[in-house]
Amino acid sequence: MTSTKRYTITAALPYTNGPVHIGHLAGVYVPADIYTRYLRLKKQDVIYICGSDEHGVPITLRAKKEGVTPQQIVDKYHTIIKQSFQDFGISFDNYSRTSAQIHHETASDFFKKLYDEGKFLEETSEQLYDADANQFLADRFVVGTCPKCGNEESYGDQCESCGTSHNATDLINPKSAITGNVPSLKKTKHWYLPLDKYESWLREWIVEGHEKDWKPNVLGQVKSWLDDGLRPRAVTRDLDWGIPVPVKGAEGKVLYVWFDAPIGYISSTKEWAAREGKDWEPYWKDKDTNLIHFIGKDNIVFHAIIFPSMLKAEGSYIVPKNVPANEFLNLEGNKISTSKNWAVWLHEYLQDFPDKQDVLRYVLTANAPESKDNDFTWKEFQARNNNELVAIFGNFINRVTVLTHKYYDGVVPEKAKHFKELDQINDFKNSIAKSIESYRFREASQVLMNLARMGNVFLQEQEPWKKIKENPEEVKGIMFVAIQIAAALAHLAQPFLPFTAQKLRNILNIEALNWDEVHLSNTESLVLGGHKINASELLFEKIEDEAIQLQLDKLEATKTQNKQDNKAVEPQKDTVTFDDFVGMDMRIGTILEAEKVAKTKKLLKLKVDVGIDTRTVVSGIAESFSPEDIIGQQVCVLVNLAPRKIRGIESQGMILMTDTKDGKLSFLSPTSKNIKNGEQVS
Repeated sequence: MTSTKRYTITAALPYTNGPVHIGHLAGVYVPADIYTRYLRLKKQDVIYICGSDEHGVPITLRAKKEGVTPQQIVDKYHTIIKQSFQDFGISFDNYSRTSAQIHHETASDFFKKLYDEGKFLEETSEQLYDADANQFLADRFVVGTCPKCGNEESYGDQCESCGTSHNATDLINPKSAITGNVPSLKKTKHWYLPLDKYESWLREWIVEGHEKDWKPNVLGQVKSWLDDGLRPRAVTRDLDWGIPVPVKGAEGKVLYVWFDAPIGYISSTKEWAAREGKDWEPYWKDKDTNLIHFIGKDNIVFHAIIFPSMLKAEGSYIVPKNVPANEFLNLEGNKISTSKNWAVWLHEYLQDFPDKQDVLRYVLTANAPESKDNDFTWKEFQARNNNELVAIFGNFINRVTVLTHKYYDGVVPEKAKHFKELDQINDFKNSIAKSIESYRFREASQVLMNLARMGNVFLQEQEPWKKIKENPEEVKGIMFVAIQIAAALAHLAQPFLPFTAQKLRNILNIEALNWDEVHLSNTESLVLGGHKINASELLFEKIEDEAIQLQLDKLEATKTQNKQDNKAVEPQKDTVTFDDFVGMDMRIGTILEAEKVAKTKKLLKLKVDVGIDTRTVVSGIAESFSPEDIIGQQVCVLVNLAPRKIRGIESQGMILMTDTKDGKLSFLSPTSKNIKNGEQVS
């Protein structure tokens, strides 16, 4: 990349039905940000575009769940998401939203042009309908069994287990997500984009044109779709939330979110251009512009087949140069889930780890799911911070700056001789660039860390702390080289660790350089002799076990809550007669003694005063209560239950309990205090 090129970089529009989490960051926004920051350092003409996707069924479902309007939901989460991106240094040129007027106009005009030119099919078909809810069941309003993989919790538009996209009517045993009813079929009219008409063009453009430069996971999914044969796909839905279909006879219908959402890239670009006084069209209509879509694997079909077909049908737009989709990031061995709260939310992360944005950016890049699903664990997060960022990168910078102040009062010594490490800096820079340009950001991050490793090895081999007395002139040369490595790290880390790079430049008292300016030779240096650096600061801090355990405890609490929320209500037992019921003698008692039953986890041996006598009761409550905590506790006891031996102890009754939301047990105790032991419960 030596000559100036134009790039339009897009990152998948996040749904505003919840905050953004580490899976979003790792899969889309950090790699896109690294790529964009690199292009800017290369002095390319680049815009980085995104915005909130504020239409679609997940938002209306969230609104129903919270008892608010869809507009309130999108306003709430748009604010949270936008702030999270800013906090993590995701450097969008424009972050818009699909509820904006400019987007409604752009999407409506796009649809109208295709409609007027006869690019759609108009068909009446039978769609799933919930009579009790009085609405059609589009997309995520319906769940059922995936026809491809058998997942019984597939949505009507996509299976999150196998990633397959389909129509709601393809589901096996569909049920309404609103009422739980089995839906019926009802006729309705919709407009369809005939994807089959673009199949040969898609095959030529993607399979033959990009087989060498597109990622295998993207090509594999695209080929699978093409080999199965493309079919017309509806671009409208029977919903009341979204962009109204701008033609007569379409009352009560909106544009399908996956027709309207990618057009959001175009409307966001228009918004940016209007603000900056630019012309938006070259970024979308000049054939020399490189359009790059950063997405997750669940969006491949939309960005590599459907949206390009839309652009081709419209006729005046360029199509993507590349669609570098990542796989999924899991969390502690389980799939990240917004609905189950199984995630690390970005806004919550910064509450627990303030000023550690770059730590998370680095860990997610070093473990990026570029070719397969990867797993984020808090232990690895801690290890990469402590063993790499602190012990390698931060340690090298600290040694260099401390020694420079100790030996030379912070003034960089003059170059004494040329070390091979100066030439190697150029090699590291070129290697990082090659990896970034090939969308191998994980590899690029490790090359950057290896540069810091080289700095540590250099100092360790040269041992300036030993040579300072016997050969001070040689130490000047050593420290000059060490300063150059530190400066190279400050510049080359900019795409990956923007906050750290700025902090390091402040320490070194240097200005940012463009990528091609980071070059060393016999006559060129990054920092000249005589330059004074600022006081040393720690770039990174060690993360202690306690902080990690807090995060693991949070996840464990979430797991327990999910189990409780998903626990099925026990069905009614066999009918009993009134005589059976009145024959049960339940009385108030007080626990006098409690001890664990040996070699068991759940059992406690209790002495209980039930008014008529004091008796022994063996109860499986040891995982919820400690013996010493329940002495004096009033309980409800079934006293006329036939005695039975449990672990050799005769139990003479049963204490009545119930489950709590956290999965523990709770006593059924009298609400009034000091109820007399022996009082009957009726």
